[in-house]
Amino acid sequence: MVLPATMKCIEIQDAGPNGTLVLGERPLPAVGPTEVLIRVAAAGINRPDVIQRQGMYPPPPGASDIPGLEVAGTVVAVGDSVNASTIGQSVAALVTGGGYAEYCAAAAELCLPIPQGYDAVRAAALPETLFTVWHNVFQRAALKDGESFLVHGGTSGIGTTAIPLANAFGARVFATAGSDDKCRACVALGADCAINYRTQDFVQVIAEQTAGRGVDVILDMVGGDYLPRNIKSLAADGRHVSIAFLNGPKAEVNFLPVMLKRLTLTGSTLRPQPVAAKAAIARELRARVWPLLDEGRMTPSIFATFPLARAGEAHRLMESSAHIGKIVLTLDRI
Repeated sequence: MVLPATMKCIEIQDAGPNGTLVLGERPLPAVGPTEVLIRVAAAGINRPDVIQRQGMYPPPPGASDIPGLEVAGTVVAVGDSVNASTIGQSVAALVTGGGYAEYCAAAAELCLPIPQGYDAVRAAALPETLFTVWHNVFQRAALKDGESFLVHGGTSGIGTTAIPLANAFGARVFATAGSDDKCRACVALGADCAINYRTQDFVQVIAEQTAGRGVDVILDMVGGDYLPRNIKSLAADGRHVSIAFLNGPKAEVNFLPVMLKRLTLTGSTLRPQPVAAKAAIARELRARVWPLLDEGRMTPSIFATFPLARAGEAHRLMESSAHIGKIVLTLDRI
């Protein structure tokens, strides 16, 4: 296949509080020995992309400065250590950057087949949220069948992935959201109970719904003053996983209940982890989650799509928090 010398891509102009996204042109990315080159059909938008544009989440060393952490498309070239039969395959891939572009390099081990019946838009909405939820909820927090689970931000990309996934693996699911409409969306996704955090105290609701026991696992992306409230809502031997901190990274914590209830407080970021660690997540997803996708037992919630050149509008939508589910860029038209 003859590839073009250059590609259209989205660049961050003046990263910081007033940073903007502009359409640019660059050479195609170089492909390392264990990488593939993907002709991108769609790219997911995620909160870390917005934070990078705002100048608060620089790409890790060696990663592209082009935003975008997940793509779907067709493999058009491979590195020396990758089987050439991979060329032509349709894949969804987790990347460390570079997704907002016509072509993107990805580690071959982090490419997964597009599930049966999926188009590129739905496939592009999978990698970042599924890798994040699986690693934090099922690997780090070890959520098990029959346990209870609370996710904050139930209508975010992470939330709309965590709710049906936890439900599919037998958990009783609680979610918080910022309106009654969003709460109804959480229930439609499989939440047993959705809590409007603007009108209800989730600590009180969890206590009432669990007869004072609390939940086994909490996935938190709010941070700040939510941490001590989450600790109140955890059951004995509960596990709390932090993946973001929209209310800030600092909190005052009384460790007495942590000790008395034998709680585990942990957290992670996905992007800087080595390929080998993320490849282990990919293998578990392929074995345990991809069959659910192939069978149609769960599917991503797509709220809106934008052509590549309107990535700035997509970011503004995400910052408004008006969306329910994923926002995706399409490259069928720039």
